[in-house]
Amino acid sequence: MSEPAESAEKRVRVVISGRVQGVWFRAWTEEEARRRGLDGWVMNRRDGAVEAVFQGDTTHVDDMLEACWLGPPHARVIDVAAQPETDPVAPGFHVRSSRGE
Repeated sequence: MSEPAESAEKRVRVVISGRVQGVWFRAWTEEEARRRGLDGWVMNRRDGAVEAVFQGDTTHVDDMLEACWLGPPHARVIDVAAQPETDPVAPGFHVRSSRGE
């Protein structure tokens, strides 16, 4: 008898820094997260970074975090800092207005 496969869920908040604003990073993140079936959101921060929350299957979240190191073609990522997130997120993936707008 084989054991049933368990799907582990993961939720992280990530801050991506470098040349990540003005290069289509939020739209790229939304597209990539939806392609992986993730819930969460992404927004620009006043300090020039991009912040996001990703929730979903652990493998897909980890894959998304790796993809954030590359970003869209004109991005120049220097750091992807992730930490566990405790606040729940709404279903689907959304682009939020920039913090301070």
